[in-house]
Amino acid sequence: MKEFTLLSGKGGTGKTSISAALASLVSEAIFCDNDVDAADLHLIFKPEVLEKHQFEGAWVASIKQDICTQCGICMDTCRFNSIHENNGIVEVNAFQCEGCRLCERVCPVGAIQSERSDRNFWYISATRFGTLVHARMAPGEENSGKLVALIRNKTKEIAQSKNLKYIINDGPPGIGCTAISSITGTDHILLVSEPTKSGLHDAIRVIELAKNFKVPISALINKFDLNADMSDQIETELAHYQIPILARLPFDEIFVEAMIEGKNIVEFAPDSSISKQLKSVWEYLKDK
Repeated sequence: MKEFTLLSGKGGTGKTSISAALASLVSEAIFCDNDVDAADLHLIFKPEVLEKHQFEGAWVASIKQDICTQCGICMDTCRFNSIHENNGIVEVNAFQCEGCRLCERVCPVGAIQSERSDRNFWYISATRFGTLVHARMAPGEENSGKLVALIRNKTKEIAQSKNLKYIINDGPPGIGCTAISSITGTDHILLVSEPTKSGLHDAIRVIELAKNFKVPISALINKFDLNADMSDQIETELAHYQIPILARLPFDEIFVEAMIEGKNIVEFAPDSSISKQLKSVWEYLKDK
């Protein structure tokens, strides 16, 4: 079993569109959307949810107003400035609370309690491409890296139980905890870049991050013809890191037309030049 993870370093490069396209090219595979903060692979996969599970987020404090004496100790102690007085009532701002639970311990009358957030969920779904494991974190929630690790482990369990050959992960943007959790233990990274300065800058950040985990990388440049000079710069940088470029995909409105129809590019236009390049990309990855 081999695991491939698509990363970009930034959002909007076309990473999910490429992941969805690979779904039409890969057999004996399972898919996992690692972008738990803003999952969108399901929009094309149109999953039928088979299992729904709750994921406990970070600790969040709350104050029992009938017990609180408004002594102010919690406000003075909170290092994150998450406890405020509002019209004579001491309240916790859940979006600022970091779940350290110090206020709970210093309250002299026991008016503060902390509970794990219950607003996050992960799913196992059936799709026309096979099984999809995905998740949804509520706005402002914590522990997204742990959630990525959880759904990746569940994906591996299902792959092993069904004797599947491949895992395709649609990774998150950036190089934060979700990206680190997506890279750890994967077999190969497909870097999706775009010909912009931010695209180049963030692609290099992903490359440097992946080097620490000793994960091999290949790359493709999406919408390469929108800025030929920047595409050349990206190719030069990738050559410096000895990263092969598997495809140079042109800008084409056919991507949008496919999404409007709820299809990936290979489903919508199997004979297009983009689809043919993506087929070559998968052949390379499969051989590697």
